[in-house]
Amino acid sequence: MLPRVNQMLFFEIASADEEEAAAQYKARIADELEDGLLIENPIDSASGRMKRLYLGDELSVHYLLEDGIKHYFDSHVIGFREDVVKLIKIRKPDPERITKIQRRHFLRVAADLEIAVNLSSNVRFVTMTDDVGGGGISFISDGKWSIKPGMEMDCWLLIPYKNGSIEHSSFKAEVVRVVDLVTGRKQVMCKFVAISDSERQKIIRYCFERQLEFRGR
Repeated sequence: MLPRVNQMLFFEIASADEEEAAAQYKARIADELEDGLLIENPIDSASGRMKRLYLGDELSVHYLLEDGIKHYFDSHVIGFREDVVKLIKIRKPDPERITKIQRRHFLRVAADLEIAVNLSSNVRFVTMTDDVGGGGISFISDGKWSIKPGMEMDCWLLIPYKNGSIEHSSFKAEVVRVVDLVTGRKQVMCKFVAISDSERQKIIRYCFERQLEFRGR
């Protein structure tokens, strides 16, 4: 379902500045046009300050419906309109390109990301993920490590975004399944058992960008 007039949109702005890229803004939809949405001046969700947008600014947007499902889409600023207040025109999303993520279900994407794993005080290693998502990850490990289902580990994930910024997400994960590969290595599948909302959001943002990249090919 497309966003409606008076609905609140939440978004991040693509930026080479790491602090700005991580900031979240919100703006109400004031009107709907055939080729776009008119939104009010956005406000920084943390500070409450107004944010000025410029023509061409790229936005990663989401909105929440009554059923508790977040809807994500990619957009950009395509113009302005002077009204009682200045309104910003952004591209209307293509319904087929809107990503839906339920609160208890998270998108998962294939990804080769660097991850540091701490199994115990004397077993630490760095490897690459196989896939990542808002609910868990899988990674490839050397066969020499004794990893079994039910084990918990502390992890630090390196996350590069399309604007060039890099984030680190830390969490505690539990091993759900281990698959022995023909190469002698192991595929380790994990679920998150302790992760803050802000750390999880970093991973979800990466998954969102990756899915848009796949769809654009």
